[in-house]
Amino acid sequence: MMKKMIGTGALLATMFLSATAQTEVSTDSSYANGWYEQRMDFFRHVPKQKKAIVFLGNSITEVGDWQEIIGNKPVQNRGISGDNSYGVLARLDETLQEKPAKIFLMIGVNDIKRGTPVTVIAHNQERIVQRIKALSPGTKVYMQSVLPVHEPILADIYKKITNERIKSLNSLLQEIAGRNQVPYVDLHPVFTDENGQLKRDMTTDGLHLRPAAYIKWVAGLKEKKLL
Repeated sequence: MMKKMIGTGALLATMFLSATAQTEVSTDSSYANGWYEQRMDFFRHVPKQKKAIVFLGNSITEVGDWQEIIGNKPVQNRGISGDNSYGVLARLDETLQEKPAKIFLMIGVNDIKRGTPVTVIAHNQERIVQRIKALSPGTKVYMQSVLPVHEPILADIYKKITNERIKSLNSLLQEIAGRNQVPYVDLHPVFTDENGQLKRDMTTDGLHLRPAAYIKWVAGLKEKKLL
């Protein structure tokens, strides 16, 4: 009987390790593609700014004309199209080099696109926040909610991105913000329609934003007195 129990235990342990390995393999943590490297090279060579306001994220951040909309303040766009939570974590040293005054963080939708569990994305975001606080304690971090999508018009490549998953991730991010004593910025009142979708007139493809949407984004941040 003892031998049988030991054999069963070993089998269960093997099954657990196998499942864990499969999860690790299925989670795509890659980030350093050609555009990522080009953007990083660009960041390294542009003039440095002290006490800047940094917008940190993926393509949704990169497309924003933050400096032009905000005006009269030092602003840095640290968005990289296609980036994910792993990529942001890897490039924090560059972002924090000049000790920015504020960082508005939004990342996670590309992780969802790849099928990364929201718990893993949230864990990475907590690591990002903690690293910012450790390396640049004078920097104010704002954890922004991941924006909703307009599901009916999303292309097939974005089908894993659902408002249900985004809502689950944002709930975890709100908990992380509270636990780490950083402000959580809920942008959904600005961007969400009565059906819980990204407002159709704000998006080009169900995910990415039209230029005018950024004006409303900044207006929302100013209304909250964050800029």
